Amino acid sequence: MFTGIIEEIGTVRQIQSGNSSCILTVSAKTVLTDVRIGDSIAVNGACLTVCRFDAGSFSADVMPETMRRTNLGRLRPGSSVNLERAMPANGRFGGHIVTGHIDGTGTVGRMKREENAVWVTIAADADIMRYIAEKGSVAIDGISLTVARVSKQDFSVSVIPHTGRETTLLSRQPGDTVNLECDIIAKYTEKMLKPQKTGGLSAEFLMRHGFL
Repeated sequence: MFTGIIEEIGTVRQIQSGNSSCILTVSAKTVLTDVRIGDSIAVNGACLTVCRFDAGSFSADVMPETMRRTNLGRLRPGSSVNLERAMPANGRFGGHIVTGHIDGTGTVGRMKREENAVWVTIAADADIMRYIAEKGSVAIDGISLTVARVSKQDFSVSVIPHTGRETTLLSRQPGDTVNLECDIIAKYTEKMLKPQKTGGLSAEFLMRHGFL
């Protein structure tokens, strides 16, 4: 599990491409301080497993499903990526619950400065937008952000200077693709409310199990 608080910006060193998968090697520093084989590191918000590392980089296998769901297939040697290690059990919850399981991608639209902040608008498909709520949380390329505005086809976040400096978001250009992970609570709530063989979540169900 992650929190969406980016620890450092890494640089793609090498990509060994398969037919629809790859081995991604990323140069880094902070996330390597206590790294071990099998550790989880979120790369642009996608949870990857460290399979090799040295003093200045780590490598991870990227399977076809991850390539389809994320923007990792668009990376090239020299690309900058957001990095975060999995949250320790005694760590601070600075962002929100982020699993590193990308729901899909969005497209960067308008970027507009307002005093010390920058508004960034992201367009996404309906299957993503259904989980986006004003003042709710969303992870954009692994960055925990608060949704400030929502329309039917896009949403906007307001980025403070610290987040702009410590992540790749403000280096994006209109038309760029970003990874999106929706609020896990919204997804599970929807799942529970859907009619199922058991009848789904209802007032009767809650009463029967002592919640009402």
